Amino acid sequence: MLIKLAGGTVYDPKHGVNGEIRDIFVQDGRVVEKPSDLKINAEYDLSGKVVMAGAIDLHTHIGGGKVNIARTLMPEDHRADPVHRTELTRSGCGHAAPSTMVTGYRYAEMGYTAGFEPALLPINARQAHMEMGDIPILDKGGYVMLGSDDFLLRLMAEKKDQKAINDYVAWTMVAAQAIGVKVVNPGGINAFKFNQRKLDLDENGPHYGVSPREILLCLATAIKELGVTHPLHIHGCNLGVPGNKDTTLNTIRGLEGLPAHLTHIQFHSYGNEGDFKFSSGAAEIAELVNANKNISIDVGQVMFGQTVTASGDNMRQFANNHHADPKKWVCMDIECDAGCGVVPFRYKDQNFVNALQWAIGLETFLLVDDPWRVFLTTDHPNGAPFTTYPHLIRLLMDKSFRQDMLQTINPSAAAMTILGSIDREYSLYEIAVMTRAGAARILGLQDRGHLGAGAAADITVYTPHEDKQRMFEKPDFVFKDGELVVRDGEIVKVTWGTTHVVRPEFDNGIEKLLKPYFDRYLTMKLGNFKIYNDEITEDGRGSLTEHPLQFGGAA
Repeated sequence: MLIKLAGGTVYDPKHGVNGEIRDIFVQDGRVVEKPSDLKINAEYDLSGKVVMAGAIDLHTHIGGGKVNIARTLMPEDHRADPVHRTELTRSGCGHAAPSTMVTGYRYAEMGYTAGFEPALLPINARQAHMEMGDIPILDKGGYVMLGSDDFLLRLMAEKKDQKAINDYVAWTMVAAQAIGVKVVNPGGINAFKFNQRKLDLDENGPHYGVSPREILLCLATAIKELGVTHPLHIHGCNLGVPGNKDTTLNTIRGLEGLPAHLTHIQFHSYGNEGDFKFSSGAAEIAELVNANKNISIDVGQVMFGQTVTASGDNMRQFANNHHADPKKWVCMDIECDAGCGVVPFRYKDQNFVNALQWAIGLETFLLVDDPWRVFLTTDHPNGAPFTTYPHLIRLLMDKSFRQDMLQTINPSAAAMTILGSIDREYSLYEIAVMTRAGAARILGLQDRGHLGAGAAADITVYTPHEDKQRMFEKPDFVFKDGELVVRDGEIVKVTWGTTHVVRPEFDNGIEKLLKPYFDRYLTMKLGNFKIYNDEITEDGRGSLTEHPLQFGGAA
């Protein structure tokens, strides 16, 4: 079937297309060159419409154990936001931690066609993939979580060479069907199990004598040498702690030029100045990010309202449990691998700290020069639900609206931010970079995030509007793999996306070390730990897409 999308105003940053009127042709789920002799089966007149590739969320907690805990912990949130069954869609619930089906529907209704789970715990990976497989329409993928796992720390404590580390990282990525690697509070989750409540960048953790900086360098080196496109995804030390901007600055400098992605950096950008000993470090961090081309970030923007924080960083979640709203929380250990903490939270615009967090995130967006290296996230659901993205886009594109909002927040916080003096407004082209082309590039998705020939036909069509929130809330059309799935902001067809993975090479000899370790310490046998392709595709609702490594992968 050949589809023609005629006369739309196209934004396709990968190919330098900035608001040009073009026709797009789609055949068999792919964008194709203009055909010379084939009959057009369907044509859409997109005159006056804005056309972009489907949006990609590179950091959103949509699958895994802690997400289910968050859902279980927040029944009142679900009751306040029910989603009723239709002839086409399933019922669901949830605002801060939506059910799987609703997650897919609501992302698609905003023009998103892919979302990536940033904390794929290896020992829980099978459950996470099954859960993500229940999310309709969206493509999925996950970053396997390393850095506090006992086996890695043993290798480092025993001074094993980098090749052994690389083999373990690659084996784990393949076994867990991952596209990247994430480290959460490097070494800190493990230290928490030894009753340590804080671990700084250059402080040796208990038992193993390994510092967070050493863990970061070890894992970042492994990712580069293995040829994995997405750089090490770093949730740094001291999340949420006043003064942690210095830790973040030292982390960037300490990576020694290795590629790295610092995630939800807003939560790591705090100074300790002023009467409340809490201030913004966004300007300093943005300046260093601008100067270090090896670094990319996503923001983790705070938005006001009820949410639930769900993180593998049980050290910091334990420290923050007294802020729970409503007053309930969960903190748990997960075998030898990691842990998690779930703490409900309500961000309030009249609370000094919350208001300044909101401003810090926006400062970061507006002060980082290169939209290819900064990405739009709320660390869903930690800073806010992903459904707040259209509002956030308006804040970035409309200075007058931003100024109006600034006048409504806690006045002491407003006085502590430089947000009011920043004139920058994001363009539609920059939004397309940040939410489409840039996200695809940093993930290594060569056939996503653009509208060139050969790309998957993930396409979103909007009606331009002065109110950019209104524009991005309700696209006219969303096509997933060439099929129309959303019309006028409502689901019209349910499809199933693919799971994106990479498979770096490794020496099979690593299993000679892993098998006795599994037999002695873990509740799962080595063979059961591995997730096989047919486990992801067996129900017929999805597929696997393997992406190439950089530079041909490991030597």
